[in-house]
Amino acid sequence: MRPDRDPDDAATAERSSSEAAAVAVFAALTDPIRRSVLDTLARRGPATVSELASRLPITRQAVAKHLAQLVEAGLLRADEPDGRRVRYRVDPAPVQAALRWLTALATEWDDRFDALRRHLEQAADQPAERVEEP
Repeated sequence: MRPDRDPDDAATAERSSSEAAAVAVFAALTDPIRRSVLDTLARRGPATVSELASRLPITRQAVAKHLAQLVEAGLLRADEPDGRRVRYRVDPAPVQAALRWLTALATEWDDRFDALRRHLEQAADQPAERVEEP
């Protein structure tokens, strides 16, 4: 790291990058068909568009569209074509990155709630101030 660079800037950039990756994963998974495609590939292993279309209640064109979106989000990888056949496989790295981002976010909130709990406990241990009415 360059000496003139603030370490907080690097941490902020890394957090921002992690968040962007998590958003891409969450956006791709908002669609139930894409979740079904991903689940099918995760459970049964690599498959082509035609193989997936035969297992799912959608057309080959719809499968291809959803595969493209999952590839764009980084959730799938396309193998090298074998003629016109391309097999797609799950890449777990983006889901793991999204999980790390969620874990960091949860930890941050846990820390805040712990600080609030300590503050409230301290306040409860102190005698209440008596306010005299005029």
